[in-house]
Parts: sequence; structure tokens; C-alpha cells
Amino acid sequence: MMTEVTLRCQPVTGVARVSCGVLRKTFRNRQGRRPQCTERTVTTVSRVDQPGAGRRRQNEVYRAGVYGHSPRVPVAARALQARAKRALNARAYAYVAGGAGDEVTQRANRAAFDKWAVVPRVLRDVSSRDTSIELFGRRLPAPLLLGPVGALELVHDEADLAVARAAASAGVPMVFSNQASVSMEDCAAAMGEAPRWFQLYWSTSDELVESLVGRADAAGCDALVVTLDTTMLGWRPRDLDLGHLPFALGKGIAQYTSDPVFRRLVEQRAAAVGPREPQPRPTPAAVRALVTMARAWPGPFRENLRSPLPRAAVETFLGIYSRPSITWADLAWLRSRTRLPILLKGVLHPDDARRALDEGVDGVVVSTHGGRQVDRSIAALDALPEIVGAVAGRAPVLLDSGIRSGADVFTAVALGATAVLLGRPFAWGLALAGEKGVRQVIDDVLGEFDLTLGLTGHTAVDQLSPDVLRRVT
Repeated sequence: MMTEVTLRCQPVTGVARVSCGVLRKTFRNRQGRRPQCTERTVTTVSRVDQPGAGRRRQNEVYRAGVYGHSPRVPVAARALQARAKRALNARAYAYVAGGAGDEVTQRANRAAFDKWAVVPRVLRDVSSRDTSIELFGRRLPAPLLLGPVGALELVHDEADLAVARAAASAGVPMVFSNQASVSMEDCAAAMGEAPRWFQLYWSTSDELVESLVGRADAAGCDALVVTLDTTMLGWRPRDLDLGHLPFALGKGIAQYTSDPVFRRLVEQRAAAVGPREPQPRPTPAAVRALVTMARAWPGPFRENLRSPLPRAAVETFLGIYSRPSITWADLAWLRSRTRLPILLKGVLHPDDARRALDEGVDGVVVSTHGGRQVDRSIAALDALPEIVGAVAGRAPVLLDSGIRSGADVFTAVALGATAVLLGRPFAWGLALAGEKGVRQVIDDVLGEFDLTLGLTGHTAVDQLSPDVLRRVT
């Protein structure tokens, strides 16, 4: 903003006082008179600082604090998880929090961020900042997506639907989980025109895979994320100790029970006549499991209690859930079935990243599945620089696993990630406050990222590079 101010000075003696009366200062020359000055025009330049996501979030919190209100969920990641642990039952918390084996990979994902320090720069104009990026034809508010988290009904009744609404209100893409508790069509309807992707587990039924991919396209998904690190379920002691797999109870299979191909497979299984295996004596837990299965299957609950279909659905799912035999040769088949961009999730070796691009894939996601699949795996962030080098700018490289804060987003992007996927933190927000809890977590991460960008002397995401970091261990 440019303002012209005309100043006129007269020879006066006396004292200039500020209006508050706190400071009085005498301005005199050696003769005891104030110096004369001629009329002159002074051009002043003032810049209006447009508050970014960080200052907006701070203002919102601190203003609410004046009225005695604090954030709905803890802002710090560790406190957020601790509060969610108290709110959830043991099975739900173990499923979301747990990792493979001794959870070395899970800890390594976090420790990898501690190896890097940010080196701020000063005296740069950062009053206006742009945290947005473009990805697959969409302008996104920040390099952040909500990653796929399965069986969210364990932590909140509204599950994926609450997450979808929160993501849409923030303009952040949601990656629909293949193991969702709400169908992709219902989530898409709640999101309007907001961006969304779909995560695919490659089933043993190619017909089912084709159906899921077609539905994702019809639901307005912008990309397809093929998860390759879960062709078999990892060894997860927390779940094993509790004897708990949500899918065996009919939870987290809504994408399947809403699919016409899967429903036909279930009906065929239920209709098949064969010798029944001896059944153990019913227990209260078994009865509760049957009730849960009946609720998961579409249709009237009472009819489902008497129907063989709910149980057949669980058995069908467990039989076709994933395909260990998938190879590079299968990608051409998938490519021929969809026009959507395809990203491979679970890539940790640079040779696999090169091969993926050679096979016509549109991007890769560096991921350890949140440390849930292979214990003592390389950490995702440790693998990122080599994979970025192998891809050499030919396609987007996203990072998943270990992201907890806006500062983590900054570090990952500086090391070459196009964007990152956030997982457990939004699930904890969901557990504590539903849609509003998810939205707060998103806002907190975006706010810290914006402030970190500015406080380190940067105004745009494309200014970040490894040069802004120092390796400290």
C-alpha cells in the first residue's frame, strides 16, 4: 500500500508528548528552538501481512482461549495419541497404534526425522506465503493428503464419513481405504467436488479388482493408489495377543459388501452345498461376532441375523483379500482397465521406483505401511532421497509413514517428496471428536507447515530442497 503524507514544520519551542502520557521527550536544537523544515512530501510504504494458515489457526485458538475455550483435541502429536488411547477400547487402540513385530520399523520411521535439522534463514520478506502445490491437475492447499486407514468404525461410529467431510471442508484430498467402513460412493457424496483418491488392495479376483477400479472412477477419484506391501498381513503382536482382526468380524469391509461382484461371490459361496466343519460350542463372544457381521451386511438387521450371507461375506473376504502372486507383469492389465493415474504404494528401493516408471506408472509412494508390515525395514524417510534421485523428476514421489506434524511435512518435502500422507494423527482426532477432531488435526498440521515455511525464510513450497536441511546424526 502506497500513502503520500504532507508534513509541515513550524519553529516552536516546547515539549512533544505522546498521547498515552507515558513518554515525554523534548526536541530542541542548540539554541533552544526546534529546527525549521520546509514543506515536503514523504512517500511511506506499508505492507499488509496476509495471515496464512498458521496465523489463522493461532488466532482462532488464542481468541477462543480468552473465553475459556481450548482446542477440542490436543495439538501435540504425543498428547493426541495418549488422549485417544484413554478414549478407545484395547482392541481399537491396538489395531490403529500397532506395528509389525517389535515395532522397530515404526520407531525408525519417527527417528529418521531426528536425523535432519532445519537451518532457518533471516531477513527475507515472508509476509505472504503460498503453501499450495499442483498434483495430477489439482491445485491443493498444501502438500498433504489423508492416507488410507482401514476399519475406522473401531474408533468412531461415523468412521470414513466424518473423515470425508473434514477433508472436504479443508480442501485436502482423502485417499479412500480399500478397507473402509463406509462405501466410496457415500464418502464421495459427502465430499462434493473436493479431491479424493482410492487405495486398492489387489484381490485374488481380477473381476473384483476391475469392479473396484471402475467404481473409483465413477466416484470421481483423481488417482488410484495400489498398495503393494500388504500382499499378506504382517505379523502384528498387539492384534495377535488380543485375537482380534476387525475384518473377521465384518468390520472394514464396506467397499466389498457394497460391490456387485463381491456380493455375487458371497451368494455363490452361501449357496454352495458342502460338508460343514464341526463348530465349537457357542460363546457370548461368538454371538456378539455374529451380530456384528449381521450389521455389516446390507439389508434389514433381523433378516441378516437369520441369513447365511453375513457370515459368508466374511469368509469370502478372508479368502480373496490379497494376492501374493502379483508381479510387474500385472500392471499392464491394470493400466488397460483405467484412465486414472496409478501410483504404487510401498516402494522402498530405488530400482523398484525406476521399474515402476518404466512400466508406465504415474507416481510412487514411499511407505512402510506405517511400520505395520515388515519389522526392521528401512524407514520411509531414510529411503526417500534415493528414490527421489531414481525418479529424477519424471513423476511425483509421495511419502507415507512417520508424518506427525507440519514440521515433518516440511522436512519430507525438503528431501524431495511432492506431498505426504497423514495417517494415525487424524484417526486419533476422529476418536476424540469425530469430524471436528479430524478437521482440527488437519488445520494444526497445515498451520505448523505454513509457519515453518515462513520462519525458515521461504514463501513457497518449490523453494524447499535438501539445502535447507543439515544432517545431524
